[in-house]
Amino acid sequence: MDNTGNITRERIHGITALILALFLLGVSSGLGVVKNIVDIWGALLIIPEYPAVLMRDAFLRWRSWSQDKNSLNEEVIKLREENARLRLDLAKLTGEKIYSDDAHNNSRTARVTLRAPMSWWNEIRIDKGEIDKITQGLVMFSNGYLLGRVSSVAMMSSWVELITSSSFMIPAVIEETRELGVITGDGSGNVLLRYIPAGRGVKAGMNVSTAMIGEQLPPGLPIGKIVSEISSASGYATYKIEPGADMSKFYTVSY
Repeated sequence: MDNTGNITRERIHGITALILALFLLGVSSGLGVVKNIVDIWGALLIIPEYPAVLMRDAFLRWRSWSQDKNSLNEEVIKLREENARLRLDLAKLTGEKIYSDDAHNNSRTARVTLRAPMSWWNEIRIDKGEIDKITQGLVMFSNGYLLGRVSSVAMMSSWVELITSSSFMIPAVIEETRELGVITGDGSGNVLLRYIPAGRGVKAGMNVSTAMIGEQLPPGLPIGKIVSEISSASGYATYKIEPGADMSKFYTVSY
């Protein structure tokens, strides 16, 4: 009885081993077919994934470009500031003006497209924008004299804050005495030079120009002439300025 049971178990084990061997043989022979199926399925999945991959790659390239551009812009700003400081030092040593009307004659022009009555002395809109490489802070001229500077930029237009605006403020210098002050407007068409120390021999007819250190608003840009002293308090005088630009009527500006 025991011998019969042993023989039966051995037969079962043999049959099981044979079945397992045949199964493994069949699987191994079909691996090529399975691989082909997997390859075809992978190729099909690429189709819906392709736009996402393109977007991801484009985003990565844009992010890398944006970081590089910001780094380069920062470096350019530093170089421009350094250049402006050197130009100012040279002007002090030589007594020469940094800005010249001859250079301004080669400038570009923009047309005034809007000057609202409610903000007549504060701002204007021009027909140049980002596509024309207009940037915020860029100065605008009329008749070779400072008119204002760009306060905001759109794709095809920009807004320019005028020197008669009460919020307009830039450092300025009296060329004959080298006294420093601040140019601002009163919102009613007048231009004022503030914070000039009293008793410094300032007279009517003296020339006023910019004293800002920067590439877009360098020192030496002509503003106008002193008309008269209008007030004095706490050791500082305020003067009325006659701007060289005709602030009441103009249709184009230059930059």
